[in-house]
Amino acid sequence: MVLDIPTFLGHLHPVIVHLPIGFLLLAVIFEFLSYFKKYKELKTAVSLTLLLGFVSATLACLFGYLLSLGGNYDAQILANHKVGGIILAGISGLLFLVTTAPLNKIVSAYRRHYTVICLFLLLVVSYTGHLGGLLTHGVNYLSLNIISEGVANKPVSVEEARLFEDVVQPLLNKKCAQCHREGKMKGELSVQTYGGLMNGGKSKSVIIGGNLDKSELYKRITLDPSNDKHMPPDGKTPLTQGEIGILKWWIEKGMAGKGEKITDLKDIGEIKPLVANFLGFGAALKSDEMIPQIDNKVNSEIPLNFNIGFIDSLRNHGLVVRVMMHNPVMLDITLPAGSKFIPNSIKTDLKAVAKNVIWLNLSGNGLTENDLDFLPKMTNLEKLRLEKNPVTDKVTNLLLGLSHLEALNLNETKITGFCLEKLKQMPGLKRVYSWHTPEK
Repeated sequence: MVLDIPTFLGHLHPVIVHLPIGFLLLAVIFEFLSYFKKYKELKTAVSLTLLLGFVSATLACLFGYLLSLGGNYDAQILANHKVGGIILAGISGLLFLVTTAPLNKIVSAYRRHYTVICLFLLLVVSYTGHLGGLLTHGVNYLSLNIISEGVANKPVSVEEARLFEDVVQPLLNKKCAQCHREGKMKGELSVQTYGGLMNGGKSKSVIIGGNLDKSELYKRITLDPSNDKHMPPDGKTPLTQGEIGILKWWIEKGMAGKGEKITDLKDIGEIKPLVANFLGFGAALKSDEMIPQIDNKVNSEIPLNFNIGFIDSLRNHGLVVRVMMHNPVMLDITLPAGSKFIPNSIKTDLKAVAKNVIWLNLSGNGLTENDLDFLPKMTNLEKLRLEKNPVTDKVTNLLLGLSHLEALNLNETKITGFCLEKLKQMPGLKRVYSWHTPEK
């Protein structure tokens, strides 16, 4: 593992930067309140808060510089932000120094001048913070255009939705605009407007209507997540399979156009359910309807169709069911602790959704391997929690066929070293927890 310490420290800037804002604002408030007889004791606290503000502002400058090395920010805004940060740290440091002996006599002699400088410090905090907002959220994040534009009306139905304006553009703004917008154009690409998207960036052909292979944006979002060129990068929320499906259809079959409603396009059978899900119309599906799927690039063994009625049934039986992904349907299921046993009715439903279960938590339920006969059917299971159950080495026979299993928690069970040795036969299993077992 290669550790990029400067990049890591740079990512601390958004955390540290709020500290000087708070400390210096507090110092100015204390300074003004100390003019009143009732709060004059606060004058003694001004020095400490200024010191804390100076130290945190200095760290914010250092981490901010490291962060600036890894992003394509607007050069002028970034330069002004740097200067503002340095001035802020410098003024707060000087104000602290003149509060220390013997320089504190200067403060007493020129109290009003000192207060005016504190007020100026507050203005510098506001200005520098505003520039930071421009770098983080874009040049229009605090413009009057936001007021005049108002909130875009959400389409009342899938049929009324415009594919680019109501679906693709909001999707790109949500998942990509943080790094690809005015003020921070990584790869010289902005996705905030149709024109900017089609103009491309360093790679030029970011979107080519009708040609997925030459559309660099689609290639990047479908790369293996371990690839350095995969987008979004590590730490950012990845696109769901449904969102990838929308972009794929828009480029390949929608010819990367704009202005058309869904009903103006041809062969919309595949895109309609994806748009419905994205716009929040998925609730209109009846429980016995099948949810259409797209090509699964994560695990091709997950079923391409799913009956959502089983989710209702599992929840009615008291299980906690979370839908991790809609396209394909991937489930995270928890049996609340203390259930003691699993009725046959629940086992039947679990077997019905077995291939869609990715995470399963059965901890603390007093279960033995005899209660877990449904496990071998969960062939796409990646994480399994069996801790605090009296399972023995016999559970191994239920687990060996789970080729996608990556993490297994067997803490406080009755398994022995024999089980752990057998589990080594599972090449995909990366983590096994066996704390407080007979062997440990």
